[in-house]
Amino acid sequence: MQLLLNGSVELAMPAHWYYRVENIRRDFDGGITGYVAPPHPHPESFMVGMAYRPDVATAQKLGRPFDILHEHARFYDTTYSDLAIDRTEQESEHGNQVPKLEDRYHYHHGLRAGDNTVAAHLARVLLRCCASEKRYDPDRFLSGFTEHLTTPGRNRDPYTEIYIRRWFENYSRGWPRHACAEEQRNVWSIGSHGGMIRPMMLSLLFASAYQGLGFAIEHQNLTHRSENLAAALGCAVPLLHELIAGTEPTEAISRAIRTVRVPKVTGTRLLDLYRSHGGPGGIPKDKMWRLHTELVNEPVEPERLASACYVEHGLPLLLALARDHGTDFRATLLASVNTGGDNVHRTAVLGLLLGAACDELPGDLMTRLIDSDDIRAEIDAFVAIAPTG
Repeated sequence: MQLLLNGSVELAMPAHWYYRVENIRRDFDGGITGYVAPPHPHPESFMVGMAYRPDVATAQKLGRPFDILHEHARFYDTTYSDLAIDRTEQESEHGNQVPKLEDRYHYHHGLRAGDNTVAAHLARVLLRCCASEKRYDPDRFLSGFTEHLTTPGRNRDPYTEIYIRRWFENYSRGWPRHACAEEQRNVWSIGSHGGMIRPMMLSLLFASAYQGLGFAIEHQNLTHRSENLAAALGCAVPLLHELIAGTEPTEAISRAIRTVRVPKVTGTRLLDLYRSHGGPGGIPKDKMWRLHTELVNEPVEPERLASACYVEHGLPLLLALARDHGTDFRATLLASVNTGGDNVHRTAVLGLLLGAACDELPGDLMTRLIDSDDIRAEIDAFVAIAPTG
């Protein structure tokens, strides 16, 4: 947890969703080596025009807040604001509709070097909620989650993940908060490894991986209803607890990677399907389900690793990076950062595992982090109520 909130997210943020490694090398002088601000434009960004369509009338009738975008609404197709940027081209990797290059805003446009993304902020919401209650209370977390995202000025990060947008769409319709999470069967991106971060952190409040995994999956289902995520947590939570207990890292990680499976369709074959359908949204739902859940029934092979956002891609890749770089946390994090794809959330999960495996963490990652003093206090308050203190 320490390394997650000591810079793994913020290191990766500037190159988030660069799928072409050559673009990372070009835009970041050979590659990212430390905290930098996100550039403009982002050559591969397709954030502009993403949909957020809450039921405004019902939400107002129920007295429920629905605006989670605030000053960033101009980037989205919503039921309560106008999209001010035209999309006239096709993004080359996924085939999604995008604006002309000068209007391709970075997913984290406006954040500073060392700034928290929304994923890191929501991890901090969980820390604060647990510390204030001296225990985990799902209702308390959902209150903090709702308040953080609907309060103007709280979130400077323009990118609002699809699980958040779908959650608040369901919330605006009057659904109970504990049931607002979207299903992976309906929206493929619900099964992304960003959904692993908070559950893995929460598992640390319990002395055993057995109980920690149970609470991790319960917490996951508050925001991500995904079979693939539950499977990934079934690997990652026991591994996290093994590393905290002092198991030799390379041995534990190598054993874990042999248990995971990758999709039958990955890499360039998957991207070709995306492009040929005008983006992932053009692929029929039943076919998307098979693309995510039909896995190869054999251990991971290096040539099948991919940098996509889904856990069936990201978990094997991050475990391979951890195995191949040993406990060299800086080298491992930077390898993940400069691999691109959904590097923010993948590197956050990697940071949790590396933090558990390492006795010493680089001090500069903390001191150069924006809000570092507050983050340190939140970590300490959370650790104080964990079983080991």
